[in-house]
Amino acid sequence: MFESWLALPSTKHLSIDDPRTTLNRRRIIQEKKFLRLIYEDWYASIIAALPAGEGKLLELGSGAGFFREFIPDLITSEIFHLPGVDAVMDAQQLPLADGVLRGIVMINVMHHLPEPRLFFGEACRCLRPGGVIIMIEPWVTVWSTLVYRFLHQEPFHPKAATWEFSVQGPLSGANAALPWIIFERDRSKFDQEFQKLVLRKLELVMPFRYLLSGGVSKISLCPGWTYEVWRQLEEALKPCMSRLAMFAQIQLVRVGNASGIAEFTGEKPCEP
Repeated sequence: MFESWLALPSTKHLSIDDPRTTLNRRRIIQEKKFLRLIYEDWYASIIAALPAGEGKLLELGSGAGFFREFIPDLITSEIFHLPGVDAVMDAQQLPLADGVLRGIVMINVMHHLPEPRLFFGEACRCLRPGGVIIMIEPWVTVWSTLVYRFLHQEPFHPKAATWEFSVQGPLSGANAALPWIIFERDRSKFDQEFQKLVLRKLELVMPFRYLLSGGVSKISLCPGWTYEVWRQLEEALKPCMSRLAMFAQIQLVRVGNASGIAEFTGEKPCEP
């Protein structure tokens, strides 16, 4: 009941799998100042982590966003046709040649992939050595578990036995706990199966701002002018992110061999 009171009127009667929902979300992100500022911060943090050099940049799940305003030559893609998006692509079967990408970027996409192993295999094939996958995804903490379980419409199953889930629709199928399952609970399994994708960085972020923005389906709980206050509060709470964060920025580097991240980046693999 409480969730329905907060719902934006324009989102109440559209299926999440309807392309019109994604177009509506594009408009919402642009019009809600607090939410747009969140995306601007996310884009800036992703850009800071991108490698220099040759190779194209691909964004998966571009439909509702505006990342191209920051990277004009970005290849944008979506799971279905939408105006303003370059290509229709399934992240689990990329129609790209080997080694052509220096980066794959994505926001709230991976937890919608019913067979994530296929995506990691395809990403490893299409990335050049030193190329990166940078994603911002939901994360499991004490606080976020309450939010995702009771105030969020997507499935949330941190105790799921497998990474895969049944396909319902291009967007309605999901497990919001999947990034945590792969990169925390099952980290050793990921490292063993995908030895050429090294976890370079995992940063836990944003316990409150996205919730206060209302996201793409709820009314905003705070005006845009309060954004900087909340950003600074979250900055001060960094030591508590393991219990509070709702999201994680996850950076993977495609290495040329099973042990050589330093060969391309000069950095050591992220420790468990």
